[in-house]
Amino acid sequence: MLKQNLGKLDRTARVIFGIILIACGVYMSSNWGLVVGLIGLIPLLTGMVGNCPLYSICKINSCRIHN
Repeated sequence: MLKQNLGKLDRTARVIFGIILIACGVYMSSNWGLVVGLIGLIPLLTGMVGNCPLYSICKINSCRIHN
């Protein structure tokens, strides 16, 4: 199980940003749209899981509950 390192606000912002990027990618409906949509999956998935690998590398933790 991955250790959570994202707080509630951080997770919410990532999910919203990911959804916006995916929606923009669908709207663009081109090769660049596909790229934007795939990039949107990164913040969406990290927000849903609650763990950011880059935060782990940099030893950043915005989660108030330390598990």
